[in-house]
Amino acid sequence: MEVYGRIYRVVEPKRQRLQQAEAVLQEKQAQLREAEEKLAAVEAKMKELQDQYNGKMEEKENLRRKAEHTEKMLDRANQLVDGLAGEKVRWEQSVETMEKQMELLPGDCLVASACLSYLGPFLSNYRDEMNLKWIEFVKSEAIPYSPDFKFTEFLSNPTLIRDWNIWGLPSDSFSVENGVIVTRGSRWPLMIDPQGQAQKWIKNMEGKELIIIDLQQADYIRKLEVALQYGKPVLLQNVAEKLDPSLDPVLNKSIVKLGGAWIIKLGDKEIEYNFDFRFYITTKIPNPHYAPEISTKTAITNFAIKEDGLEAQLLGIVVEKEREELEKEKDSLVMKIAAGKKKIKELEDEILRLLNEAQGSLLDDEQLVNTLQTSKSTSAEVTEQLAVSEKTEAQIDAAREGYRPCATRASILFFVMNDMGKIDPMYQFSLDAYINLFKLSIDRSQRNPRLEERISNLNDHHTYAVYRYTCRGLFEKHKLLFSFQMTAKILEASGKLNMDEYDFFLRGGVVLDRDNQMDNPVPNWLSETGWDNISELDKLANFHGIITSFEQYPRDWHIWYTSSEPENAALPGEWDNATNEFQRMLIVRSLREDRVSFCSTSFIVNNLGSKFVEPPVLDTKQVVEESNCKTPLIFVLSPGVDPTNGLMQLAETFKMARKFQALSLGQGQSPTATKLIKEGVSQGHWVFLANCHLSMSWMPQLDKLIEQLNYHEVHPDFRLWLSSSPHPNFPIAILQAGIKMTTEPPKGLKANMKRLYHIIKEEDFSSCSKPDRFKKLVFSLCFFHSILIERRKFRMLGWNILYEFNDSDFEVSLKILSNYLDQYDETPWDALKFLIAEINYGGHVTDDWDRRLLITYITNYFNEDVITTPFYKFSSLPHYYVPRDGSLASYREYVSMLPNIDHPEAFGQHPNADISSQIQETRLFFGTLLSLVPQVTSGGAGESREDKVLELARNIYKQLPENIDYEATAKLMQQDPNPLNVVLLQEIERYNALLNLIRSNLTDLDKGIQGLVVMSSDLEQIFLAIYDTRVPSLWERTYPSMKPLASWTRDLLKRVEQFQEWATTTHPPKIYWISGFSLPTGFLTAVQQKSARQNNVSVDSLSWEFTVQTIDDSSIPEAARDGVYVKGLYLEGAGWDKKQCCLIEANPMQLECEMPTILFRPVENKKKTAKNVYIAPCYYFPNRAGVSGRASYVVAVDLKSGEKQPDHWVKRGTALLMSLSF
Repeated sequence: MEVYGRIYRVVEPKRQRLQQAEAVLQEKQAQLREAEEKLAAVEAKMKELQDQYNGKMEEKENLRRKAEHTEKMLDRANQLVDGLAGEKVRWEQSVETMEKQMELLPGDCLVASACLSYLGPFLSNYRDEMNLKWIEFVKSEAIPYSPDFKFTEFLSNPTLIRDWNIWGLPSDSFSVENGVIVTRGSRWPLMIDPQGQAQKWIKNMEGKELIIIDLQQADYIRKLEVALQYGKPVLLQNVAEKLDPSLDPVLNKSIVKLGGAWIIKLGDKEIEYNFDFRFYITTKIPNPHYAPEISTKTAITNFAIKEDGLEAQLLGIVVEKEREELEKEKDSLVMKIAAGKKKIKELEDEILRLLNEAQGSLLDDEQLVNTLQTSKSTSAEVTEQLAVSEKTEAQIDAAREGYRPCATRASILFFVMNDMGKIDPMYQFSLDAYINLFKLSIDRSQRNPRLEERISNLNDHHTYAVYRYTCRGLFEKHKLLFSFQMTAKILEASGKLNMDEYDFFLRGGVVLDRDNQMDNPVPNWLSETGWDNISELDKLANFHGIITSFEQYPRDWHIWYTSSEPENAALPGEWDNATNEFQRMLIVRSLREDRVSFCSTSFIVNNLGSKFVEPPVLDTKQVVEESNCKTPLIFVLSPGVDPTNGLMQLAETFKMARKFQALSLGQGQSPTATKLIKEGVSQGHWVFLANCHLSMSWMPQLDKLIEQLNYHEVHPDFRLWLSSSPHPNFPIAILQAGIKMTTEPPKGLKANMKRLYHIIKEEDFSSCSKPDRFKKLVFSLCFFHSILIERRKFRMLGWNILYEFNDSDFEVSLKILSNYLDQYDETPWDALKFLIAEINYGGHVTDDWDRRLLITYITNYFNEDVITTPFYKFSSLPHYYVPRDGSLASYREYVSMLPNIDHPEAFGQHPNADISSQIQETRLFFGTLLSLVPQVTSGGAGESREDKVLELARNIYKQLPENIDYEATAKLMQQDPNPLNVVLLQEIERYNALLNLIRSNLTDLDKGIQGLVVMSSDLEQIFLAIYDTRVPSLWERTYPSMKPLASWTRDLLKRVEQFQEWATTTHPPKIYWISGFSLPTGFLTAVQQKSARQNNVSVDSLSWEFTVQTIDDSSIPEAARDGVYVKGLYLEGAGWDKKQCCLIEANPMQLECEMPTILFRPVENKKKTAKNVYIAPCYYFPNRAGVSGRASYVVAVDLKSGEKQPDHWVKRGTALLMSLSF
């Protein structure tokens, strides 16, 4: 119990505390439960709130996203509205414009299709004229059209045109039109491309895919097949005037659908046609004549470069060279603007595509919105650039304009140079080479800080550089003409040349009807032609009153007219002070044609400088140094010159003698020539192919070989030398690519003899066993050879036919001389003269009268007096004689002292022969200048070419007489068997046919000019002939003549009048005007037949006896009983003494002398010609050689030679003419 009690005492308090603690515990637990219940309630509330929070947050996020999306949509909407609003303005304008254009499409499409179809071959002025006519037609038919219609804007756009310009198409409107025709036409283009502009453009535009072929390639059809199949572009280059028929399916686009494929048949192959295929054709022929079928199959397009197009190119070059930063800035600006405009166009197209393809809301298309934004910013940038560029471009253009005079001058010079191709087919020049020459002039001309001085220096340097460059390839006779043309064109461009006066200078005065013309106040010394010129000159603004001046001062004008240098003499009255240099030239041209060349020379010197009338001497060494291995070097040959020896010496100079290969071309030589070229290219030879004109069929292959030099590796020492006489079919590409040099014999007796004495080697000169005879006769031979060559300058008074005497003739004659002197003790004169004159030189001579001249010369120069007479004279002049015997050097020294200018007497000619040849030279000069005049210029005072031709044609038509009544004449004369009546009827037939032809031609021409009938090629030729005051070639078939149109027309009226009177009266005229017969040989034969019948003898036994009358025609009582009286003959090369009835020397300036009436009497068994009688050949017209199919020679007339020997008149070239050239 104690234990219990002890334990209880211990345990009880504890139990009590336990109970207390449990009570507290229960209380606390109750509190805990209460708290937990409260916590659970709070947690439940918190969860509810959390859930609410989460829901609200999610709702908030959704709202935020919606807000962002809405904001984005709003922003896009703003952008879309803003962007489309910007486009809206442009599109509204475009829609408005397009709606207007839609209404105007009928007229625009009609004119555009006409332009595309027809404009291609024509030059810009014709294109503009046709455009205006078409628009007038559309307007007159009330077809809607755009008043400011432009063909290029309608079918192209500025961005594409800019690309074309970058690819090499000139930026002028003419070239842009060509670009549109080539790219938009339905026919494949055939481009007339003499300067390679179109080729360059096509190659750049089509790039590396372009396949280039030509008809000389063996595999060109295979290449074409590949291109057709795979849709590649093809350039067929350098075609001629005919195309290969195998190309027809391509040109005609003969495409057919077989199954699902489009097929074209080329040859015997069927090829699948790819519509990406493009075909271009080019020709280098500047003025080709294509057959109508080619014109219908192709779009012929004229790419011949124009003045404004070239000027723009050259301006770019000079500014690029002189002010590089300007040209770069301009190019950069243009490129940026073009790129910007192109980008805007592309973006606009993209926007329209996206709008078209959009599905659902436009706001969801981010690409559309971005594109709109880009378009807007780009548009703003381009607008800003355009605003800036206008100012910058104005500044740049102002700076560039300072250099325009250089570009203008250079452009003028190129076209002057290029026009020379109309004179001679070998005068072809490359534009690329010219541009290089221009760049060289810019680099080499003297610099100056002052722009005006710099431009002046550049123009002067380049003008002379062009003169030097061109002269190298011109014949001597064309060098002065080239300088004159340069001068005239430069003055014309600067407004210093009155074009009415220049037109008169070229054409002179044309008077068809002299009824209204004032009478010539000084007919004793002023010819009808001269008075015609003065009458027409008086009509020019600056020459009013010159006619009356001849009435006031006849003596002063006569003094001026007969002065030796009228161009330097003072003009009578106030005209000396009232005229400038060119106007004085018009007076010289009117009265003294022989002095025109001297005037022209002074005119050139005074305007360009003396160096422009002093052509540089050809330096072949310099030519070699300027050339490269890919440049052909071309000798343009003239008669009597062979460049081979000079070329061999040049090869020795360059140490190429062992590598020099020469070949004369001809039949069968082409494989050898090809082999030589290929070997030369690889081994560095000089290859000389001579006489290319004899192998024209091989020239296209040569052209191809030369072209291939540009694409293959060529040995730097290789040079290809060619020589050819002028030939119209010589490849233009070779001439343009090469350096041309003309080879001509030196001018003048001194120069020729000097050259011949340099040909003679010392050993040959000393080899003959009879040196004293040999050396003198060598001198005679040299003089003889030089006389024969130089006599050609007198033209018809020199030789009837121009012969090609050459150095070979001289060398062979020299050997004959040496051999025969060695073989014979006595000099075999007859043998020498026969072998040298009749066989060697005479081998060239085909005219009997020329042969007579040749024998006359050889007789004078090869006779015993030459050897025995000291200082034997070859003429009446003191300078030309056989010098004292000496060494070769002494002869050369003597020759060097001969006069530089040859007096006509050295040839046995009268001083008038010089005047006569100068007049002929002047007429050739004018004729050549006229051929260079553009065929589109207007006449003076605004009168067009058509108006001028129409007036002249109607004037001629009005003057034509009625036809002679052939039937009535034949009936009246049928009872009379007189052969002369047969001649009359034949002449009536011929002249009636001619009159009918002229009437028909003039009627058709009148209609053609008015557009009522098509202008045929014959009518075109008649039009040009009448405009140039020439007789149309169709009218000259009845009888040849050298008269200009006005005097030819008057002459025709006189001819018809003679036969009209004869037919009307049925009585032959008392005196026959023999010049009026179209066939005088027939008339003379009829006279002999009549005499033969009267005297009962054979007509073959009859010859002529001539009696020149000493009385006037009015004193001849009746027609000749035996023979006929003949008038209308003119004596050329001599005068006539009416009292003594013999030949005398002509008076100064007396070029022709009208002969008195001559009795032509047929006689049987005529005696030999007396010693003092000169047999004068009588010619129908001044061209003594005649024309194709018609000889000029009619009959030989015996004339007393007077105090001189007949040989004297032989050298004078004395002859009778039935008509003159004026």
